Amino acid sequence: MKMTTLYAALSGAFLLGAAALVPAQTTTTTAPSATGTTANTGSSSAMRSEKKAAKNEMKAEDDRIEADYKAAKEKCKSMSGNAKDVCEKEAKGQEKVAKAELKAKQKPSANSEYDVAKAKADADYDVAKEKCDDQKGKEKSACKKQAKADHEKAMADAKSKKSNVASNAAAKHTTTTTTTETPSGAKHTTSTTK
Repeated sequence: MKMTTLYAALSGAFLLGAAALVPAQTTTTTAPSATGTTANTGSSSAMRSEKKAAKNEMKAEDDRIEADYKAAKEKCKSMSGNAKDVCEKEAKGQEKVAKAELKAKQKPSANSEYDVAKAKADADYDVAKEKCDDQKGKEKSACKKQAKADHEKAMADAKSKKSNVASNAAAKHTTTTTTTETPSGAKHTTSTTK
């Protein structure tokens, strides 16, 4: 449900952005070609403009993600030891999650939602493992076991959400047949496709 709303909002923003790039009044001209058919040049030009605007928007977003990663990694340079390692893992994890979210925004689907959840789980796991390096002995071992258990739980949750989305989509396209008997004894069959 959330992805549908997000998709609608993004589609609206995209169309408004594309409308700003296209002149207010587009005229469609048809010219006879060598074979005697006509070519529609106005609408294909507008479509190319929209595609180019979408590519530019995604490229700008990708550049922003990369700049954020570099800035976060730069902050880690002043640190030392395991704190620096944790900082770098957090920066890399945020970058991976942001890229997965961008991909999901480009092509919303159950798979892309799963990829976002997986990226978050993997990033959290990498950071948690790195934080365990500050400990020693049994505490370190217990910390790593807990991090692994949390990661496995997050992955199971992501897989179950993906399965639920897929099963809900399949359920929307089922046909239900109902047979009822009228007081006079006649049978009436109704089919409903969802």
